[in-house]
Amino acid sequence: MKISVIWRLARVTAHVLLGMAICATVFPWIAQDKRNGHIRRWSTRLLKMCNVSVEQHAAAPMLERAVVVANHVSWLDIFVVHSLHPSHFVAKAEIRSWPLAGWLAEKAGTVFISRGNRRDLRHIFKGLVSTLERGERVAFFPEGTTSSQGQLLPFHANLFEAAIDAGVPVQPVALSYVAPNGASHPSVDFIGEMTFAESIIAILGGPPVKAKLMVLAPIETAGAHRRELAEVTHKAVAEALGVTVESHPHP
Repeated sequence: MKISVIWRLARVTAHVLLGMAICATVFPWIAQDKRNGHIRRWSTRLLKMCNVSVEQHAAAPMLERAVVVANHVSWLDIFVVHSLHPSHFVAKAEIRSWPLAGWLAEKAGTVFISRGNRRDLRHIFKGLVSTLERGERVAFFPEGTTSSQGQLLPFHANLFEAAIDAGVPVQPVALSYVAPNGASHPSVDFIGEMTFAESIIAILGGPPVKAKLMVLAPIETAGAHRRELAEVTHKAVAEALGVTVESHPHP
């Protein structure tokens, strides 16, 4: 491993430990808007340490109270969104086991869900509706797992029900990562058997990353069915990414 990568990894580790300290000692005593400020600044610094810059393209303003739905490429996705629009994320349970970062994500408000656990899903669903009713933003990745850039997996429809029950719009977001030559970045995809450690080392040792976050027009949920919402949202994200797919949302 190159000395430069070791140095960057040491800085990232120190930054994660700082974030853990803030979550443990500061977050219990401050309101959500103050927490969001810490999350935004911390995420921006983390991305900078990873040589990631963020470029936002907004077809519409990001709503303060909405269910944000994004495609899922990398562990970077959460921090890219957080750097601009802190949200309560729903993520797969495996993230909780990531060294340091899993604990930090939980303390920053991430809710973890186990695949196939319907009891877990019902409990989390109630929490999401309560969060939305408090006027806060919720975000999730309906593919259920990461996919390579240039692909978009079918969207699971279950969590779209939270937007319907809370009476808030769904706001699609399209994420992509670009290398200096303008092509999809070769080090960002986090798929297959790749570990979190392997992924972060690949990013730290690779060329600079430009993360593009495209905020798309919100989709109203009044009178809609969750499968319909999943279908329409999938189409909007696919079009923004320039991906041609046949979308068949899960029930």
